Amino acid sequence: MLSTDFSHVPNFTGYMAKVHGHVCGGPARQRILDVPAGNGLLAAELRKAGHEVVCADINRERPDFVFADLNGRLPFEDASFDTVICLEGLEHVLDPQALIWELVRITRPGGRVVISTPNIQNAFSRLRFLSTGFYYQYGPWMCRQLAPGEQRDRGHIAPMSYLQIRYHLHLRGARVEAVDGDKWKRKWLVPFLYPIFLLGRFWASRIRRAEPDADPAECDEVIRQMNGGPLLFSRSLIVVARVGQRP
Repeated sequence: MLSTDFSHVPNFTGYMAKVHGHVCGGPARQRILDVPAGNGLLAAELRKAGHEVVCADINRERPDFVFADLNGRLPFEDASFDTVICLEGLEHVLDPQALIWELVRITRPGGRVVISTPNIQNAFSRLRFLSTGFYYQYGPWMCRQLAPGEQRDRGHIAPMSYLQIRYHLHLRGARVEAVDGDKWKRKWLVPFLYPIFLLGRFWASRIRRAEPDADPAECDEVIRQMNGGPLLFSRSLIVVARVGQRP
């Protein structure tokens, strides 16, 4: 299968740089999986920093890539890696929740899962959804209808909110440690929308206090993150989670 059947960026992007910083802020030498690896740009930089990096993807970009279809079980044993990176992959698969579970499965206890995906909750995406019904970077023009069994890039078919990603990570025993983002999208919207976000934060807090079964600390943390700069303005959402001890 030719790599042109699969999408990946040709340059070292802002979200790659952010993830590089998070990973290299950890232990000096880590065994890392980069899936989908795209064209291997992030892996090359992590190797320069002294890490062992395994690249996996469905494309045939480089001969050392391990074949891995993100729509199925990943070809690695449980707890195989110190860090598992999945950049701009969730949005391309049929079952992103199952992929999150797979990422946690192959990460050792105490290791980290790092995910990036288009940020459907930034200000511009919220405005676009209000106006068109389509999130930013999603729409009927950004997905392919494939024949059964056909292995090609489906495009952006699975928008995932931060709340969904957080829920499935926590369900599998991986606790979110950091929420980050790359370059800000449509910064000119800030002065127009900031009063609305202040109202939204107040509104969310009122709703939370009206729910007797809500965990106050957990809800307040999420509300704070939802109204922080990375979620409100970044193009790509980056989530870093620590995998806990398994039973």
